[in-house]
Amino acid sequence: MATTNHWYDIKNVDEVDSPALLVYPDRAEENIRRMIAMVGDVRRLRPHMKTHKLPELIRLQLVHGITKFKCATIAEAEMTAACGAADVLLAHQPIGPKVQRFVELVRKFPATKFSTIADDAAVIRALSAACEQAQVSVNVLLDIDCGMHRTGIEPGPRAVELYQLLTSVHEPFSSPLPPHPTLSPGGGEGGRRPGEGLVQDFNARVVSGKSRPGIMPGGLHAYDGHIRESNPHKRAEICEAAFAPVRALRQELQEAGLPVPCVVAGGTPTFPIHAQQSDVECSPGTCVFWDASYEAKCPDMDFLNAALVLTRVVSKPGGNRLCLDLGHKAIASENPHPRVILLNLPDAKAVSHSEEHLVVETERAGEIELGACLYGVPWHVCPTVALHSEAVVLRDGRAQERWEVVGRNRRLTI
Repeated sequence: MATTNHWYDIKNVDEVDSPALLVYPDRAEENIRRMIAMVGDVRRLRPHMKTHKLPELIRLQLVHGITKFKCATIAEAEMTAACGAADVLLAHQPIGPKVQRFVELVRKFPATKFSTIADDAAVIRALSAACEQAQVSVNVLLDIDCGMHRTGIEPGPRAVELYQLLTSVHEPFSSPLPPHPTLSPGGGEGGRRPGEGLVQDFNARVVSGKSRPGIMPGGLHAYDGHIRESNPHKRAEICEAAFAPVRALRQELQEAGLPVPCVVAGGTPTFPIHAQQSDVECSPGTCVFWDASYEAKCPDMDFLNAALVLTRVVSKPGGNRLCLDLGHKAIASENPHPRVILLNLPDAKAVSHSEEHLVVETERAGEIELGACLYGVPWHVCPTVALHSEAVVLRDGRAQERWEVVGRNRRLTI
């Protein structure tokens, strides 16, 4: 192939074996700047690190003033805390052995404020018991189903009951545990209404963070990953309709005297919409690397491709076909084709895909030599990153170092 001077070209590509995950940190840093600019207040940004899984990018975000992070696994949370993150949300309800692992994580990193989500009474009680036994305090956000129907509980009476449970299991009362004290009508001793002192005492402890071991109500978590409308105006309408019941639930809880410290909402497609709401924390993930899927589905979002895959032509089976070393083990394959967009061979169409090989057809097959290097944008970058044990880091057009993809592991030390 003819020599070019594209932004993605590697001057010392002969030193980089394929298939490989390529990371361009300068472009990733620019994406971080754009995320902060979109949300306005960096304190409202809680990026999901499941996209990159890299300690180096956590540290880069910390440099830019980001202190809150969202994770999907215990290992991701451990990696993030080890980088010095002040606030880490495990957005995956701890079940079974994960309850104790989560508690051990909290104990290992006392300087980090940990929180998690729950949508079930049994889980809430199990978390409370484990935290009390371990003498740690953890915020738990009620996971709300706002239309994706994957996890969470729909806004309504049952959600209110579960949130009340989040408050009552932490109260220092003997069994059976009463509901959270609410402001009752009528007079009381010393001019206080019945229960008012308990409510004020409880809320004061939530705000101050000074509490005995156990769990505390951390607010609401509402992920709207089902909203992927390409038209930004229609996407905003769908998002606002899905979030309205969440907003109503928060108001109902607050009017009942229950603390709702924060609402963590949205993913990448709805990030621009939630970013306009000053009382919501935003948790986009893919923005830091971007990928072909969101580039196609969200043309209104201006982010840069900062992670690519390098592949080589390993065989020319004839006709217009080329065989690449980019199999299922190197590129996320849960979606139909295209699973990768080849920047320097944009007309390539996949015809077969197996564990180690991707066969494509292109009118340019005749001019492309065996061993030619191709650069591809993953259709879905998050699981693509997880397929690679390391990322090749590009600076000034050269492969200069390698970063271990630490967060891809299911277990680090805990």
